[in-house]
Amino acid sequence: MKSSVPISALLHHKGAALWSIAPEATVFEAIQLMADKNIGSLLVMSGDRLVGVFTERDYTRKMALQGKRSKETQVREILSGKIVSVTPQHTVEECMRLMTENRVRHLPVLDNGKAVGVVSIGDLVNWTISAQDATIAQMEQYIAGGVSA
Repeated sequence: MKSSVPISALLHHKGAALWSIAPEATVFEAIQLMADKNIGSLLVMSGDRLVGVFTERDYTRKMALQGKRSKETQVREILSGKIVSVTPQHTVEECMRLMTENRVRHLPVLDNGKAVGVVSIGDLVNWTISAQDATIAQMEQYIAGGVSA
């Protein structure tokens, strides 16, 4: 099932919470904030400029497995250089494709270069399941004669 719904609709439904951290912050501070907010990623912002995305995967692969100390390492030290982002006009389907192609689980949403949200693979899957459920319900109503043709 294709979804031509723009990400702006998903963000509107999801809410406007946007969590970020400075590149100078420690990895420990980032992990603590993610735990407090029950989220899997943070935008790394230098002022209004997006410089990266910090994720739980970054912590496990670039900190824990390499024996680095989270209270001594700054977030900037373990960021990858590549930022994959989308605009509010990108569709759910386009975002899923970008995530798959780039092997990322979180996409910052930028509107004219300004961060306005983040979508996760979980957000996209939940949106898709809800859309499919709504379509199935409509079809069932139509078949049962509840909706006029």
